[in-house]
Amino acid sequence: MNQVLKPFIEKFVVVYFDDILIYSTTEEKHHHYLRSVLIILQQNELFINLKKYKFLTSSLVFMRYVICVDSIEVDEEEVEAIKDWLILKSIDDVRSFHGLASFYRRFIRTFSSIIAPITECMKRENFQWIDVTNRSFILIKEKLSFVPILTLSNFDKLFKVECDASIIRIGVVLS
Repeated sequence: MNQVLKPFIEKFVVVYFDDILIYSTTEEKHHHYLRSVLIILQQNELFINLKKYKFLTSSLVFMRYVICVDSIEVDEEEVEAIKDWLILKSIDDVRSFHGLASFYRRFIRTFSSIIAPITECMKRENFQWIDVTNRSFILIKEKLSFVPILTLSNFDKLFKVECDASIIRIGVVLS
């Protein structure tokens, strides 16, 4: 799919395996883009499942994110799954939780520092769920309960860059 839609990617199309997101600033442009994508798909004998598609919508779930007209948000169903997660009892539980939580890392400030004990837990030969790991687990769940909404930058305003570094980490925040 990436190869077929390559001329459109990053211009008005995002492709993830067989999922296609077409974005635009006006309805007129959207019709033009949609027509272009459908023509290319037809030429390559690729078909769409109309039950999966939403046309001319201002909000949709795509790749576990809620994509809105002017923001990106977490998918509440995914966040509920993280918040409802019980204590992790095995290394497989830890890996599953780590993977799902890491997907939303961009919404949590200092995520890598917070999840570091869980990451370390996955490196140990003998699985041990200790107090510091449990605090990290609880904090990640709390942080995902009150996640910010990501919006496009307003270039009419000043930007502030905060940097922090140590021997084991580097962090940068653009505000």
